[in-house]
Amino acid sequence: MALTNETTIGSSVRLSAADFFDALLASLHDLRERELVMTSRTTPLGQAIRYALATTATLAALPAFAQSGSTAAPTTLDRIEITGSRIRQVDVETAQPVLALSRLDIERQGFSSVADILQNVTAMGSPAISRANALSSGENTGGTYIDMRNLGAQRTLVLVNGKRLGISTSGLQDVSSLPVSAVERIEVLKDGASAIYGSDAMAGVINIITRSNVNGVTANVYHGQYSEGDGARDRFDVVGGWSNDRVSLTLALEHSEEKSVWAKDRWFSKYGVSDRHPNDASNWTTLSQWGQVTGLKGGPGCTNTSQGCGYSLNRGADPTNPANYHLTDATPFTGDVSNANEQMHVMYPLKRDSVYFDGRFKITDQVNLRTEFGYNKRSAERQIAGYPLQSSSVSISGDPTATGLMSKDSYFNPFGNQHGYAKPTDVAWNRRTWEIPRVSTSELKTYRAVVSLDGSFEIGQRYFDWDVGYQYNRNELTATATGNLHKKRVRDAVGPSFLDPATGKVMCGRPGAVISGCTPWNPLVPYGKNDPNGLTGNEELMAWLFPAEHTTGRTTTKNAFANLSGSIMTLPAGDLGFAFGVESRKEDGRYTPDALAQTGATTNLAAGPTGGSYNVKEAYLELSVPVLADLPGARELSFSAATRYSKYNTFGNTLNSKFGFKWKPIDQLLVRGTWAEGFRAPTINDLYGGGSETFAQFSDPCDTVFGSAKGSAEVRARCARDIADAANFRQLKQGNTPVTTAQDATPTPFVSGSNPLLVPETSTSKTLGLVWSPTFVSNLNVALDWWKIRIDNTIVGDSPNQILKDCYEQGIESRCSRFTRDPSNGIVTGLKFGNRNAGFAETEGYDLDVSYRVDTGYGKLSAGWTSTYVSKNVYRSTNDVRDAITPINGVANTIGTATSLAFRVRSNLVLGWDVGDFGVSWTARYYSGVKERCLNASRYPDECSDPTFLAPWLKSPTAYNERGAVTFHDVQFRYNLPWDATVSVGANNVFGKEAPVMYSKPNSSFSYYGGYDIGRFMYMKYQQRF
Repeated sequence: MALTNETTIGSSVRLSAADFFDALLASLHDLRERELVMTSRTTPLGQAIRYALATTATLAALPAFAQSGSTAAPTTLDRIEITGSRIRQVDVETAQPVLALSRLDIERQGFSSVADILQNVTAMGSPAISRANALSSGENTGGTYIDMRNLGAQRTLVLVNGKRLGISTSGLQDVSSLPVSAVERIEVLKDGASAIYGSDAMAGVINIITRSNVNGVTANVYHGQYSEGDGARDRFDVVGGWSNDRVSLTLALEHSEEKSVWAKDRWFSKYGVSDRHPNDASNWTTLSQWGQVTGLKGGPGCTNTSQGCGYSLNRGADPTNPANYHLTDATPFTGDVSNANEQMHVMYPLKRDSVYFDGRFKITDQVNLRTEFGYNKRSAERQIAGYPLQSSSVSISGDPTATGLMSKDSYFNPFGNQHGYAKPTDVAWNRRTWEIPRVSTSELKTYRAVVSLDGSFEIGQRYFDWDVGYQYNRNELTATATGNLHKKRVRDAVGPSFLDPATGKVMCGRPGAVISGCTPWNPLVPYGKNDPNGLTGNEELMAWLFPAEHTTGRTTTKNAFANLSGSIMTLPAGDLGFAFGVESRKEDGRYTPDALAQTGATTNLAAGPTGGSYNVKEAYLELSVPVLADLPGARELSFSAATRYSKYNTFGNTLNSKFGFKWKPIDQLLVRGTWAEGFRAPTINDLYGGGSETFAQFSDPCDTVFGSAKGSAEVRARCARDIADAANFRQLKQGNTPVTTAQDATPTPFVSGSNPLLVPETSTSKTLGLVWSPTFVSNLNVALDWWKIRIDNTIVGDSPNQILKDCYEQGIESRCSRFTRDPSNGIVTGLKFGNRNAGFAETEGYDLDVSYRVDTGYGKLSAGWTSTYVSKNVYRSTNDVRDAITPINGVANTIGTATSLAFRVRSNLVLGWDVGDFGVSWTARYYSGVKERCLNASRYPDECSDPTFLAPWLKSPTAYNERGAVTFHDVQFRYNLPWDATVSVGANNVFGKEAPVMYSKPNSSFSYYGGYDIGRFMYMKYQQRF
């Protein structure tokens, strides 16, 4: 199919003919010989497109061909609707760049989900929440969200058959809720389209077209796994259909399951900074499963008189005897340390069950009824290491009776007053609860229904198409979290306690004042030791300390719509086409964390409930104006224009317009371009989201080793106002030890929230492209498109990094009030951040698509090459012009609280060879090299190519390292069996290529980019047709 990657076929094509072959031949002949309904001219550029159009239309549109023996009316090719335009037309060459993935393209890839297929498109950016991001939490965890142009998944609109896919309260659309077996093709509009579709269509639009008019039954079985023997993926699906000249029924059933991959089983995730540096201190923490007393002053062998020392129990010894403790050993592997990655998923397991039904009924010759129903249940389970509990984690600030310290009156305190210690004292302590890893399970049920009437009519030899209908989407989420501790119960368990001589058991409280219902706990008993007051094997204690937390969520979309399109008049160059429509849509969402989480009663990240709704009423008008035709230097010249008025009950009105042109100076060359306005309305979570706690990754500018204070006297002076010993200040990580990398997680949670005063983001996008189909090389098509998108008034997730940078580097005093510092050690505490309208984002680049096919005596050869080159990708998250514009092109960059990658180049090359019943495909997927912050320039200079990098957006020299490009190779072999079946075997990343280590952990919780392949994945597919 010529220009497969730049041309799209509409959602419905209808042919009438006496039989299959007559229809095909007549359609091809008519395309050249006569004008069909609206003006259509055949050129070398468009002939290949129309050939594919007629072929696929004849194959898929009317199964009644095989049943009809009557003589039909002359063949006509009806008007079709193309993604990016509401005007139905015959000409499929548009002013807009559109990528089309056919059912055949989908089946010849080794991916088992719609999400993986879309993520492989070169125009897509980093995954919003990858399965490698094990530390992600909230309502969106477990889903897959597509981000075009690295502008954010909320700025990419996903449609199903031209109608919006349901959203979460955060405005994210989960493409994993769609069964791949129900997909006929996928169309990707690589241009802004808010004038056509409304909010969110800023970076582009993905339109997933489902299967219809299916006759017979097709069953598929898919199985694959990594060469390491893990990560198995299984999919079973059945698609069946029946149709005649008045009814078409299609049903798709699918079950898919993806098994887990553990972090300990991959080189890049085995340790915090990969297996390149297993002994690095950042891989290990003394906040471990062995338990520890911390900050004890005057203890045996302790020389630190200001901060005290940590003590851990000798293995197998009595935990109540103070003589059985030694100074905590931080030696990797053998010391009193743990590696949290040992208990974490690098890829968590998923299950999906889907049902999809499409029904089309011809009520009269001019009126049709269409119904679409979908159901999907997605189950995900995510595990991270047991909670890193510290006595301060369960304290109540300002309450001297709720410090979380182990009381000197506790029977378990070896340095208390019950075991002969000379200076009894309350002690701080920590313990990672290795026995109970934190597990989050979520189940999302998605319901979708669309019912519509459509038809056509003729007035004065002019054809008009109309449709009117109603759409309903509903997402229902239930989630359960285990592994977090109840704070008050922990305080009671480590508070005063005594050994009851009558029972020989330790009791909470004091003699005569026992705390009813309390189960005592000694956190100094290490993992694996059976002790009546330890965690290992103690089901009663674990049930009491670790209550399950249940979260629910629900989002609902209701949309009524009506559209009319047709021809207003005939101009010398063709028909003046129009489309007009109205919509009324309401979005309603609720996300309700467990009551324990809402009150902060457990160590789970505290979060308030999210709830709210908004409605929008919209009207649009689109025009297509042919200007010149069949003239020297202007074989065709046409213009398009569209505008859309949207009225929201939250912020008011917005009007967005779009203009495009299409010019053919010669038959073989098409020049096209667009200019479009766009917008993104604030989501329910943006406006009404409950605040939530997060252990954010951040970099403190005042840190004297990694912060900008190291090289800037101005920053050091500002830090000295807030920190007593600023000259020696060190940022602390979890466990309250100094950070050993440029960025690490806060030891105390920060709070993020919403903003009901947000207004829409606005955008302007431009495209200009060439499509060339030379006559001297048959079936060669080349398309090159330039694009540029600028988003203003961006809704930015304010971040700890940005707040601290504004305060200390930019000197913006108002930003310094967003946080406090601990007076004893100077670390950032009490930081609050939320969304705001500020700054802008801008990206620019080129898309190149080349396709070629040729029939030879030894089979059919094909090649397709798609590439995206990003020449510019910058942002500024403030309105302060003194704040430098930050480029993120080819850089691992932290925006908000998440680190992601923006590749400069992504490129896919696909080669195919088909001979008889045998076929083979080879795919090469290229990712360009990137930069990231050095892990530690002094300790690992060989992994720091530019230790003194300085740029306008950096306050002081910053160490950066170049990471090389990587190419993954995929192969598939397939064979058509004699009993109407096809078997395919293949491997993605067939050579087991390992991508570069990424210590910045972009889109991941590990030292690896979350979008890279994590091993060689081998698979087998079997398809049986009945």
